[in-house]
Amino acid sequence: MITTNIPLGVVAPSELIVVVAIALLLFGGKKIPELMRGLGTGIREFKEATREVNTATPVKTQPTVVKQESVDSNIPQS
Repeated sequence: MITTNIPLGVVAPSELIVVVAIALLLFGGKKIPELMRGLGTGIREFKEATREVNTATPVKTQPTVVKQESVDSNIPQS
């Protein structure tokens, strides 16, 4: 038997067939390709956006130098 592991458990092929049949009954044969096309477009746009973020040139920043004053400089001189 072929099974697929998903985080919630194991799904057998017969269970997948039942899920697909229910989806066909709910959405109809014409609506499912349209839904999958929309899902594919959304995934493609998400991947392109993440690719753009990853390939963007990072801004080089100069290290900040903090000048440390000595403790004695804050004491008033008499």
